[in-house]
This record gives sequence, structure tokens and C-alpha cells, in this order.
Amino acid sequence: MASAEQMKALFKSHIDGDDVHFYSVAMQVAAHEAKVGHGKLAEELRIIIDTAKARHPTEVVARKLIPIGQPRGELANLLEVSYPHARLADMILQPSIEDRLKRIIREQRNFSKIRDHGLHPRRKLLLVGPPGTGKTLTASVLAGELGIPLFQVRLDSLITKYLGETAAKLRQIFDAVRDVRGIYFFDEFDAIGSQRGLAGDVGEIRRVLNSFLQMIEQDDSSSLIIAATNHSEILDYALFRRFDDVVEYRLPNLPQIVAVLQRRLAGFSKPIRNWESMANKGEGLSYAEITCAAEDAIKDAIMNDRASVTEGEVGGNLDERKGFRNRNQAPG
Repeated sequence: MASAEQMKALFKSHIDGDDVHFYSVAMQVAAHEAKVGHGKLAEELRIIIDTAKARHPTEVVARKLIPIGQPRGELANLLEVSYPHARLADMILQPSIEDRLKRIIREQRNFSKIRDHGLHPRRKLLLVGPPGTGKTLTASVLAGELGIPLFQVRLDSLITKYLGETAAKLRQIFDAVRDVRGIYFFDEFDAIGSQRGLAGDVGEIRRVLNSFLQMIEQDDSSSLIIAATNHSEILDYALFRRFDDVVEYRLPNLPQIVAVLQRRLAGFSKPIRNWESMANKGEGLSYAEITCAAEDAIKDAIMNDRASVTEGEVGGNLDERKGFRNRNQAPG
């Protein structure tokens, strides 16, 4: 059931005609119901909200929803908040990764039921793998599926050169983790999670890592903490056991490349017949690079008043992306 503050916010926003705030509060109510184990009710509320927003797309969907947990004061410099609408169906994943994400979502939707039996739902996740393979999108998808805000930690504001200041800011973030349920996303996590004792190791960063280990160990909130890195090999070994799950992302295989191209080129792909031959040119590229190659072909078609793209155009863009990657990976 909605809290007193949420009830007041719902009535006030409705009376004021503030649809953006009304839908934001309504999504918070749905998230709360999911948290206490009322998964069916939460899903019904989300369907009602999504249906209502679809009837007024220019007034609601096009504008950014502002969650109740908007960071304030110094915390606003440490956390960037959004309210994603992404869903798991938006991603093309390896079946094993998709199954693990579905399990995390199910456990979160049955949060209280699991805790009532003395168990803990998965809520501390480490995502590892090459750039562009879906780690950041995963954080958005989990927020969208659970109807809770996504708070991205701004490492540029978190890490300072002053003794003790970074650890103090980290404490503020973990206080927010406890106070406002959401997804707290630490991208490029190796910036604070690298092995202690590495060459060039800075004492302050070592102290920050020790603080993080202690805080994540003690955290017993209802929020999800997600860390992502492209360089798992340099993470401190003590980190891995602090996370409930480590999900490893890989570059897409041929069927997945075909799926990405078919989805992104939908509506522009009428002349394309040999998808696999074209997709072969994308082997070794990330999901993000393949998507960009497809979008480049679409933009060229639009600018030249054409309604479709050809295999050669898409293949040429894939070759261009691969050439750029190879040049940047070359030694020296």
C-alpha cells in the first residue's frame, strides 16, 4: 500500500495537473508493492501506468520522469538519476545471461517473500566484459523492469586527491543506497576496485577500496548495487566474494549479430537477402559497434531520400568499424 507521503503526492500532483510527477509517484508505489512481494499487483499497476502514458505520449512519455528520490545537495554531484523504460526484451543476449537476469528480476519481485525465510535476494552484481556488450544497458533494464530509479555514480566527482574525502563521499552514496531504493551503478569500477599493491597504486585509492569493501559487506538495504568493468583482471580478489553474482558478457556470435542487424534495420531492410554473409563482416565487433554501423546506413538512406539500405552499405560500415577498432588496438 502507498505510504502517506506517496498518497499526498498523488493527490497533489493530480489536483495540480502535474502528470509527470503523478506517474513518477505511481511508479514508486508499484516498485514498493514489488518490494514487499506483491508481484502481481505491481505488474498490474505498471500495465495501467504504461497504458495511460501511451494515450498521452506527447505530454508524458516525451518528458523525463523525476523520481521522488531525486538527490539533493552534495549528493546531487555524486549521483546522476534517471528513470529508464528499457525492458529485458530490448536486449539481445546469450541465453545463459538472459536466464540469470530473469532470475534476478524474479527474486527482486519476491523480495519480502525470500527474506521472510531468512534468505537474501541477489542484489549485488558485478558485470564484466568488453566495452559495448550490454553492461550499462543491463543496469537500465533492471531499473525499468523493477520500476525503480537508476542512480549512476559519478566517479569524476567521487574520486578526489584529498585524504579521506573520497571515502566520506562514498559513505554518502551508501547512505543513499539505504534510504532510497534504486539501482546504484558504478561504471568503470576498476577505477576504485583495482588490486591493492599494483604498480602505481595510490594510497588514497587503496583506502577507498578498503572502505568500499567494508560498506558493501555491511549493506543490507533493499537497493541493487551494480558494478561494471572492462578490466576484471585487475580487480582486487577480495571484491568478487562481496558480490552475489558475477555476470560475464562476451562479444556477439554470428546469430546474435544477425539478430542485432535485423532488429535495428527493421523497416529499411527489404532488399537484404543474405543476412549471415553480411553479418560475417561484424564478427569481432561489440553490440554497440554493430548497432552504430546499422544506424549509419539508415542515416545515409534517409539523407538520400531512400527507403531502404543494401547489404553492401551495411557491410561497408561494419568493415569501417572493424578497421577503426584494429587501428586503435595495434601496438605502438
